[in-house]
Amino acid sequence: MRVLLVTGGSRSGKSRYALSLGEEVGARRVFVATCPQVDEEMAARIERHRRERVGRGWETVEEPVDLEGAMERTGGDVVLVDCLSLWVSNLLYADEDIDEGEIARRTEGVLAVCARKEGTAVFVSNEVGMGIVPDNALARQYRDLLGRCNQVVARAADEVALMVSGIPVIIKK
Repeated sequence: MRVLLVTGGSRSGKSRYALSLGEEVGARRVFVATCPQVDEEMAARIERHRRERVGRGWETVEEPVDLEGAMERTGGDVVLVDCLSLWVSNLLYADEDIDEGEIARRTEGVLAVCARKEGTAVFVSNEVGMGIVPDNALARQYRDLLGRCNQVVARAADEVALMVSGIPVIIKK
């Protein structure tokens, strides 16, 4: 698979841009959602994202933790994963002792599946390392884990776009 990474801050237009990239690739489209429904506000966000895809040819697969397995089980012209940020959060929630080495290993496993398949994979992830150092150990751990995941994907990616205020800035082509 060709690998694309779309990263940026919260509400920077990452998901919208990733959907448009996916829709340019082909007709068989799979959307892998990693977001767990933990409260009413998150349920509303999930529903808003679902409505955004209605009638646009996306099949949705929900998988909060086993992203490698989800990538193995799905196929299409394009597989869009939204998002790595929540996937890493879900892994951290499942195992508070997870470290950067394990995150790198799991991310490389996902990318190994991509290397064996045809089509395009589009990964969406937040860039959380551009702000202040968090004031608590758990938040610092999350920032570090996601930073490592993003580095692994960006290194393997064919293209990387950084979203800034709804505008894609291509940082790797």
